[in-house]
Amino acid sequence: MPLRRILLAPFAWLYGAALVVRHALYNAGIIKRTRPTVPTIAIGNLALGGTGKTPMMELVLRTLDGTGPLATLSRGYGRKTTSIHAVQATDGAERSGDEPLQVKLHFPQVHVYVGADRVKAIEQIQQEVPGAKAVVLDDALQHRRLDAGLNILLTTFQRPYCDDALLPAGTLRDVRSRARAAQVVVVTKCPALPSAAEQQRWRERLGLAAEQRLFFAGIAYSPAAGRPNGSTLQDLRNEDSGIPTTTVLLFTGIADPAPLVDHLRSRYRTVHHQPFPDHHPFTTTDLRALADRFHKFAPGPKTLITTEKDAARLRSVITGSPLEGLPLAVIGMRTVFLNEPERFADLIRRHVGTHPAHR
Repeated sequence: MPLRRILLAPFAWLYGAALVVRHALYNAGIIKRTRPTVPTIAIGNLALGGTGKTPMMELVLRTLDGTGPLATLSRGYGRKTTSIHAVQATDGAERSGDEPLQVKLHFPQVHVYVGADRVKAIEQIQQEVPGAKAVVLDDALQHRRLDAGLNILLTTFQRPYCDDALLPAGTLRDVRSRARAAQVVVVTKCPALPSAAEQQRWRERLGLAAEQRLFFAGIAYSPAAGRPNGSTLQDLRNEDSGIPTTTVLLFTGIADPAPLVDHLRSRYRTVHHQPFPDHHPFTTTDLRALADRFHKFAPGPKTLITTEKDAARLRSVITGSPLEGLPLAVIGMRTVFLNEPERFADLIRRHVGTHPAHR
């Protein structure tokens, strides 16, 4: 056991005790919970960031495509506003948060909302989106006032909640027993589908009940494209050998960039990575430093790459910045199920289609 976890264990116990009391008050009905009349799907985790909640939300939206009016609800982490409002494609990340803006750009027909009070926000959604077929919520597992109809819990292959500890000793922000509230558990960022025996061991490690559905998911990256400044990325490869000849300067402000770094290193000759904190608000100084590093870090063909989430935060600062005009590309990612994708899709569609509100 790491020394840090041992030294900080007393503080984690105190935090855990407070969480247990809080959950007990909700479970006993002493603190009121609200079940919306519209079908709700809450996507959450037990650990701090980096489990793939936004890609999972987008997968659920693709699964429900054609169902009817859909809405999403996020807190809008990193935004400078506090009101409940509908995200517009013209918004900046400062107003709506980077991930809700990314979702709106990917799904312009979906009503994307941000609001810290999930119960009040869903009431507003129902008023402003008559006939909404479902509301998909990002990071709502800890919002106990809301009693969601379907809870999807995510945990990573690399650091599942069963091997983690509560803050500050580990990265868990909620007790492991909270996993019992999830009807669906997804192990994300898997390098490959575990064997049947390994899948059973995962069920035992995670402490899942027989009725809880367990899925395994990986990451699929889209080809890097020339956004947000209109430039294009040329994947320079030797046609005969297939060897990549482009050098990449990757910069990210995401919780877990390791899988992306590994992916790019499999495609390009050299990848240099400049990390920023998750949801980092890029400044002109940051972009100037990136441009300086780009000019100096390597000779020959080279390009800048960032993520779609980071691109959402770049929109308001890139025009007229030192990065404008440089070869900058944006890479997207999707969650893909490695086992029984049809079963997951059927579960989602049945939850929405058989909901009392739609009978």
